[in-house]
Amino acid sequence: MKVTYYLEVLSSWCAWAEPAWAELKARYAGRAEFEWRIALMRQEDFPVSRSQCEWFYRRSGGTVMRSPVMLNSGWFQEGRTDAYRNPSLVSEAGKDFGFGDDTIRLALSRAALVEGRKVGDMAEAVAVASKASGVPAKKLRARAESAAVRARVDGSTAEFLSHRITQRPAFILQDAIGDKAVFSGLVSLAPLAATIDAMLSDTAAYASHLAHHGAMPKA
Repeated sequence: MKVTYYLEVLSSWCAWAEPAWAELKARYAGRAEFEWRIALMRQEDFPVSRSQCEWFYRRSGGTVMRSPVMLNSGWFQEGRTDAYRNPSLVSEAGKDFGFGDDTIRLALSRAALVEGRKVGDMAEAVAVASKASGVPAKKLRARAESAAVRARVDGSTAEFLSHRITQRPAFILQDAIGDKAVFSGLVSLAPLAATIDAMLSDTAAYASHLAHHGAMPKA
């Protein structure tokens, strides 16, 4: 089966979902395929001020997640609506250099949400990603600013919206017998793991039936 994780690099809720994502990949290694894709947030989905950003962080991290660490709003740049895409573009560009894993995007997320670095600036985002990956900054930036990478990010965002969901993180679970489960906005491990277990069990049951009874008669 396949698990697709739709995310926005600057999303605090995606940051809270990362432990569940890591545990799923470890728990179901060899039994499921895992892939992340960018689902850009709209301008109106972002805070309008640094104080509002901090209010959101107190709600998500303190009240809901009960985190001992408060996220850092230092990345926020009022009036820089053009900058929101840059960390996601750099993360996507990393795939073209063999970094389809979580290395680059997690480095960017941490730089922004924990260290408060202004990764909305392309140069800063590239510097963070280059250090984490070893990819030369000049090559990484050229790729991040390319039409091809922008088209991929726009395409994966449109794909996310085609599921008729709006909240990130989102997880799309699909198995070999055509079942699909959609989770939008949930960050906890339990419901995801329970659904994967159920889907793997159903797939195994179908395989057992096929082995014992053969394919469905044509007529």
